[in-house]
Amino acid sequence: MVPAARQAQSTQAHSLSTDTRPRPTPDGYGDPSRLKILLHCEDGPKSVTDISEALELSQSLVSHHLRLLRGARLVTRVRHSKQMFYEVTDRHVGDVLLDMLSHAREEREGDPKRDIIGPRS
Repeated sequence: MVPAARQAQSTQAHSLSTDTRPRPTPDGYGDPSRLKILLHCEDGPKSVTDISEALELSQSLVSHHLRLLRGARLVTRVRHSKQMFYEVTDRHVGDVLLDMLSHAREEREGDPKRDIIGPRS
């Protein structure tokens, strides 16, 4: 027989693991490459190759960052044929990113050395 406390923990862990909402975590936003990837995927699904070429990052680095972003539930992946495509999980995530970027640019205006994201395309 399973003690009530252990059963409650098991039920709670299961409900957390099936929750698909983005987690409020700085992990996704804490690295310039992850920010660039999120911004690039904001307007629709992209493959690792698309992201790698557009952002001039190695495919292995992009894959690593995408794994972290998926873990934070900031991006989802969809299979098309044999290829995986990644997109921002929730439109609100993209909106928050764009707001953050806009605010950061206002503060850094006139200091191109500090603009880690680069010009918006």
